Amino acid sequence: MDEREIICRRAAKELRDGMIVNLGFGMPLGVADFIPEGVHVWLETENGGMGYGGTPTYEEADCGMANAGAGPITKLPGMSVFDLSYSFQLIRGGHVDATILGCLEVDEEGNAANWALPIYPGANKYQPGMGGGMDLMFRAKKVIIAMSHTAKGAPKLVKKCQYPITAPKCAHMVITEKAVFELTENGYVLKEIWPGLTVEDIRKITEANFTVAEDLKEYQI
Repeated sequence: MDEREIICRRAAKELRDGMIVNLGFGMPLGVADFIPEGVHVWLETENGGMGYGGTPTYEEADCGMANAGAGPITKLPGMSVFDLSYSFQLIRGGHVDATILGCLEVDEEGNAANWALPIYPGANKYQPGMGGGMDLMFRAKKVIIAMSHTAKGAPKLVKKCQYPITAPKCAHMVITEKAVFELTENGYVLKEIWPGLTVEDIRKITEANFTVAEDLKEYQI
């Protein structure tokens, strides 16, 4: 199991029956394949659909139906298809119960950064833009950040974001392949830790301050 699957499996465990859930571009799209048995959620894509399932086989794929990353999706019974404006009415109207988004950085105040400037001024090469992330981070009832713990050895859970902020004070939870944190009014609380790692191990790869839950658990997947 690679780190992406670990993160997606753990993030999927946060979903509950009946939720309307948006999965963000990139790694979080994989959550659709790991929703626990017996949990029925309404996956919403800002491309204009609600009620899709996991990744279809090549033969089952419909090129007219795609997730936020333009990947194929499975149409489940009862799925609705609509236009982009209606999709964003759902998001901006506060009807999305939870969104799972990837990020470049998240800081101690819960500020989240999931897009970047051009590689250099005037460059023709850009990192992915903010897309619907801004709307989702402002209006989803719960924002779950699913990201790798570090990038090229540098922590991604930081004291203060250096990338442009997508939305301020929006994160409720951060899930990496090493640990699970909840953001409370008193800051981050380490809730789960990968087997074999210690709290000190996590502190060495985490720039943001955090406290440790009294009932710190082994990572749940």
